[in-house]
Amino acid sequence: MAKFELKLPKMGESVAEATITSWLKEVGDTVEMDDAILEIATDKVDSEVPCEVDGILIEKRFNVDDVVQVGEVIAIIETEGDNHLNENESATEILESEAERAIEEAAQAVQVAKETTTPIIASSESRFYSPLVKSIAKQEGISQEELDSITGTGAEGRVTKDDILAYVGSRSSISNSIHATIDTLDKNALDVQKPISMPKVEEKPVQSSFANVVPKGEDDIIEMTRMGKIIANHMVESIQTSVHVQSYIEVDVTNIWNWRNKIKDGFKKRTGENLTFTPIFMEAVAKALHDFPMMNISVQGDKIIKKKSINLGMATSLADGNLIVPVIKNADQLNLLGMAKQVNDLANRARNGKLRPDDTQGGTYTVTNIGGFGSIMGTPIINQPQVGILAIGAIRKVPAVIETNEGDFIGIRHRMFLTHSYDHRVVNGALGGEFVKRVKDYLEAWDPNREI
Repeated sequence: MAKFELKLPKMGESVAEATITSWLKEVGDTVEMDDAILEIATDKVDSEVPCEVDGILIEKRFNVDDVVQVGEVIAIIETEGDNHLNENESATEILESEAERAIEEAAQAVQVAKETTTPIIASSESRFYSPLVKSIAKQEGISQEELDSITGTGAEGRVTKDDILAYVGSRSSISNSIHATIDTLDKNALDVQKPISMPKVEEKPVQSSFANVVPKGEDDIIEMTRMGKIIANHMVESIQTSVHVQSYIEVDVTNIWNWRNKIKDGFKKRTGENLTFTPIFMEAVAKALHDFPMMNISVQGDKIIKKKSINLGMATSLADGNLIVPVIKNADQLNLLGMAKQVNDLANRARNGKLRPDDTQGGTYTVTNIGGFGSIMGTPIINQPQVGILAIGAIRKVPAVIETNEGDFIGIRHRMFLTHSYDHRVVNGALGGEFVKRVKDYLEAWDPNREI
């Protein structure tokens, strides 16, 4: 029988780690190729990790809530065929050796970084003690004399981890403290070895400076979801980071309304895609960002990062009331059909929980359609680290003044409001206003005879 190492797959250029939220298979279960083995979560997206082979799950290397790095082995699948692991080393032996090495490195880092009043445990010319052994000795209060008296079973009489743990167990009946020590070191090992990843919002309780709310007997207490906590803290962080300023403008979209009604059925039959207003609005925003590249930026300290790619975030409401922002990559390079396909695909996968972690990464500007809920305007919060977000209000039939060569008259028109929130640290009122005006110009100049 062979053993296959199932690794955490690469999930996007900027995604370096994920948290295990649940195991869908247990040790001993038969699995087939593409069966979901476990569920993971990144900053926002929950995903499944499929099995790459047919076989039997014989080992799980991580527990629920553990943080796993991309490329780490998360499970061992027993298969038929050539052995994928070293013939002289079992999966358990590999795990133990890797764990011991990680613990030793973590203990060494802790020893250097942490101040302690515990007497220093040192190696002598005749006896060497590993960082792990010295760390356990210090945490268990073992003196240098006691350590020197322990009989070692390792190479050349070296005191191993098992030797010192056996000694601690023999001098005290409280063996639970030993396991607590190892668990602490294991956690430190993961923390020390964790690579630097993109900044992300910490999942901490949303704090308020006001007095605590005391629930009454008839009140319901609802625990916030993991995604809800992340969103809440992300919104607070954005308000604390960016100076939000809004510009509002009203747009006549009568030509777009009539054009879409005229061609949407034929578009659906020819392409298989629904033509909503969203891809039309996204196209106009992408063009405006191309015209005003200083809206397609982010801030890093006292530096401005000017983005080459125009990646449009599309705020999407989920069934549980949460919000997610999948990203249309290189939106300025898509024609209307391509934009419609991207919009429909991302929206459908977002609502069905099928987004990949990379689908929400790399956005440079965000659009949110608040009109879908009947709102005519709003003041959206910037999606960090971007510097702007556009809210699209509901399209309404309203009486309006129409200017013609023969004079002005009153007519029924389809109009809506655009709200542009931007970061006043780097975007002044002129740029913020000119940008949203350019979006308006593109929409109002829509060709009623356009073919796609």
